[in-house]
Amino acid sequence: MTTSAAFATAVDAPTQFAESNGRRLAYRSIGAGEPIILCNRFRGILDTWDPAFLDGLAQSFRVITFDYSGLGRSTGHASYDPRALANDANDLADALGLDTVIIGGWSLGGLAAQTMAAAHPGRVSHAVLIGTGPPGPVAHPVEQLFYDTALKPVNDLADETILFFEPISESSRKAARQSHDRIAARVRDLSVPIPPEVYLRLLQENAGPDIFPDRSRVRDFLASTTMPVLVVSGDHDIVFPIENWFARVREMPTTQVICLPRAGHGPQHECPAAVVDYITTFIRTTK
Repeated sequence: MTTSAAFATAVDAPTQFAESNGRRLAYRSIGAGEPIILCNRFRGILDTWDPAFLDGLAQSFRVITFDYSGLGRSTGHASYDPRALANDANDLADALGLDTVIIGGWSLGGLAAQTMAAAHPGRVSHAVLIGTGPPGPVAHPVEQLFYDTALKPVNDLADETILFFEPISESSRKAARQSHDRIAARVRDLSVPIPPEVYLRLLQENAGPDIFPDRSRVRDFLASTTMPVLVVSGDHDIVFPIENWFARVREMPTTQVICLPRAGHGPQHECPAAVVDYITTFIRTTK
C-alpha cells in the first residue's frame, strides 16, 4: 500500500486491482493499521459504502473494500453464494500479502464474512457482522417490503430510506438523506452498477426455503469458536431481523450483539460514528 493510499479518504481513494486465480479484483484501501476487509451487501459495489463510516474506521485500521468477482469493476464468475464471496475476500488478502485480517460484512456480506471466518479461522482475528443474520433456518423471515423495494432497477432516496433506515423515525429519515449525499460526493473513478438481469439471476440461483442455506456449517462454528464476533443491527431490519440472533446468542459464547434503536438494515450508515466506536472498542478489547 502506498503512503498516498493510506492517507486517502473514501471519496478520493483510487480504485486498484489485484490479480488472483485468473480474475482481477477491484479494491480500495484507506487508513493504516490492522487490516479490515469489508464484504458488501446485495447489489453492493465499491461506491455503495458510506464514506463517513469508512473514514471513521480508517482512523484506526487499514480499511479495504472491494467488488465481488464478476461484479462492479472486478472480472471473473459472478455468484451470490457466500462461499464464493468469502473466497473473493480470502484471495484478496492473499494478493495483498495479508497474513491476518479482521473480516467484516454488511447484509449478504455478513454471510460472506461468517463463511470466511469459519473456513479460515487461522487468518481471521475478529468478525464484524453488520445488518445480517445467521445462515440457515430462522424464525423471523425477510419482509416482503424488502423484495418489493430492493429489486427495482434503480433505488432512489425514498427506497434507500425503506431499505436501510427506519422510515417511521424523523431522525432516521434525516440520516438517510445525509448518508445519500455523502455517498454521492464521489463523482470520479466510480465502479459499475450491477444490471437487474445479473442481480436477479444471482438471487434466483440462491433461492430456497432458507434465504441462505448454512452450507459451510457456520452455526456450528459460531457455537464452538474462540474468535470474537460482533453483531451490529438495527431494531427494525427488514432483511435480517435481529430477533434471529437473540434466539441463538446463548449458544455463541464469543458473540456480542448490539441493537441500535429506531434503526434499520444499515446502522453503519445511519450512525456511522457510533458504529465505528463500537467496532473499534470491540477489536481493542477482545482477543
